[in-house]
Amino acid sequence: MDDMGAEEQDGRSSGAGPDGTVRRAFLSLGANLGDRAASLRAAREALAALPATRVLAASPVYETAPQGLEDQAWFLNQVVCVETGLEPLELLRRCQAIEQRAGRVREARFGPRTLDVDILMVEGVESDDPRLTLPHPRLWRRAFVVVPLADLWTLARGLTTVDVRALAAELRREQAVEPYRDG
Repeated sequence: MDDMGAEEQDGRSSGAGPDGTVRRAFLSLGANLGDRAASLRAAREALAALPATRVLAASPVYETAPQGLEDQAWFLNQVVCVETGLEPLELLRRCQAIEQRAGRVREARFGPRTLDVDILMVEGVESDDPRLTLPHPRLWRRAFVVVPLADLWTLARGLTTVDVRALAAELRREQAVEPYRDG
């Protein structure tokens, strides 16, 4: 897959979950330690390999300033859209396993990481479960999420009616988000 453009993907796994439900979900990928681009690529491949899951598209990759804890390296960020039959908490568990396999260590909130995989929203699901809040509670305040999400928003269905493109333009004026140029 070309990291620089939104492209449709055929993941190797597809199908409905145990209850027959298939939902679209948007996930945010981020990394600022090690080979950042390779970490995002490996995460996309791992997501595509999940059972009952298919990666529909990936946004371009963006280089972004850190938020919260600013004294650290810049991040690479990307959003992917998947169709999955996994229940949201099972999807979370599997995303956390992908992070762990990438060497993720949770030392400081908003701190450096080899890989971060966040579930932003899942079609038809709202949750205030302490393990997984959906939509993601800081989603609409983060340019590093909203800008790449805007690139894929045509794939949204059954989700919020926020004007994502307008919000992305507004946030981009306040927070550094630049297209990533490998090399």
